[in-house]
Amino acid sequence: MNAAPDAVGAGTTGPGSVAEAVAVQEELRPLVDLVGPGPSAPATVAGLDVAYAEGGDLLAAAVTVLDARTLAVVESAVGVGRPAFGYVPGLFAFRELPALLAALDRLTAVPDLLVCDGHGLAHPRRFGLACHLGVVTGLPAIGVAKTPLVGVWDPPAAERGSWSSLRDGGEVVGRVLRTRDGVKPVFVSVGHRMSLENATAQVLALTPRYRLPETTRTADRLCRDALAEAQQAR
Repeated sequence: MNAAPDAVGAGTTGPGSVAEAVAVQEELRPLVDLVGPGPSAPATVAGLDVAYAEGGDLLAAAVTVLDARTLAVVESAVGVGRPAFGYVPGLFAFRELPALLAALDRLTAVPDLLVCDGHGLAHPRRFGLACHLGVVTGLPAIGVAKTPLVGVWDPPAAERGSWSSLRDGGEVVGRVLRTRDGVKPVFVSVGHRMSLENATAQVLALTPRYRLPETTRTADRLCRDALAEAQQAR
C-alpha cells in the first residue's frame, strides 16, 4: 500500500504553496473512479481520523480496521507528526495525508474499504480527502462528514435511511443521509472506486446504533488517545 511520492503530491516535503497544492489536486482528480461499484460485502472496513493539538503544531492520525460483520476492531495503527501543510479550507488532505499513510502502512493486512472522516467528491475541486487517499492507495474509499463543505440540499425525511441529494453547481456530489431517526444527518460522498448507492449502503451498515459510523467513532477515540500520549511525552 506504499504510495509513490509523486502520487501523494510532492515528495517528502509536500507542496510549497497553495497554488502547488491546487495543481496537485487538479492533476490527480481525473484518476478518481466515481463509478465503482465497489465492494458490496467488504470483509474489513477501515476508519481514518485525525486529531490536532490545541496549538495546531502536532497531530495524530489513526486507522482502525473493523470486521464488517461484527463491527469489532481487528487491527489499528497510528501516525503522529506535525501537520504537513497550512490550514487552508479545501486543502486539508495535504495536512493529514502523510500521517494517515504512515498509519495505513503499519497495518498487517489491506482493508477492503476506507471510510474517511471528511469529504470525497463533495469538495470545491471535486477532490477531497477520500478521493486523495483512494487515488494514492488504490483502495475503494468514501467520505462521511458531520458538516457540509459545499452544496445545497433538501432535508431528508426523519426516518433512518432517508436521504436527499447534495448538489453543487447543478451536479450531484453526494447524499445527505439520516442514520438515526430524528437525528442530524451525515454527508456521504464517493472517494474512489465506489458508487454513491453503495457508499450509502455501507454507511448505513456501519451505523447500527449511533449517528456516526463505527469506523469514525473508533478512529476518533484512537487518534485522541494517541495525541494525548504524544503530548505527555513531550
